[in-house]
Amino acid sequence: MGGFASPIIIIVIDVLEIYKWLVIVQAVASWLIAFNILNVHSRPVSMILDFLYRVTEPALRPIRQFMPNLGGLDISPVVLFLIIIFIELELENLGRYLA
Repeated sequence: MGGFASPIIIIVIDVLEIYKWLVIVQAVASWLIAFNILNVHSRPVSMILDFLYRVTEPALRPIRQFMPNLGGLDISPVVLFLIIIFIELELENLGRYLA
């Protein structure tokens, strides 16, 4: 069974790694918007921000529902980042178990 599951686990881990980077870029972009560094009226910037929002918001929204209100501080990307790391570690352990 390890012969078929191992490549799938590796692919899922790689996809999660890419998603972690998208979450990081989204968090940094939100800071740059908050400090008025990014011009959100620029067409390329708004397209990138829209893509990042559409990709990360479905995972961040449920986390925000359970997080307490911390004022202007949004730590849901940090929580999502930690969840992704936990899933990656569990998948790596599963891959070693199946090998």
